Amino acid sequence: MATANPYLNFNGNTEEAFNFYRSVFGGEFTTLQRFEGTPGCEHIPLNEQKGIMHVALPISSNSILMGTDVPSVMPQVTTGTNISISLNTESEEESHKLFDGLSAGGKVDMPLEKMFWGALFGMLTDKFGIQWMVNYDY
Repeated sequence: MATANPYLNFNGNTEEAFNFYRSVFGGEFTTLQRFEGTPGCEHIPLNEQKGIMHVALPISSNSILMGTDVPSVMPQVTTGTNISISLNTESEEESHKLFDGLSAGGKVDMPLEKMFWGALFGMLTDKFGIQWMVNYDY
């Protein structure tokens, strides 16, 4: 069964926000990856390379708060586009089933594909305007 976690998008202040969340929830980041040196991020302006590509902060035994900076070369987020639901699945089959089901009548933002970090990953917006991320770690 898939688990669901909130994924927050920021216009350049993810590190500040997540340091705040860490002060509230406690704990440590399990992941903090910057754009700098990451495959596919060469198009991001040099002054944004130290931005956060992905950060993860466990906030309970079952929930992880995750986030990213949205580079200036991409549409900036506003209230309503600043959060996605991230589904972590247990198999490729479950990933495809959920991705295909949720994207029906909606829009695929990033096709479900194998990624450099060792996962099957895709993003979509469903027909109700809700943003989803589907991830299966190999």
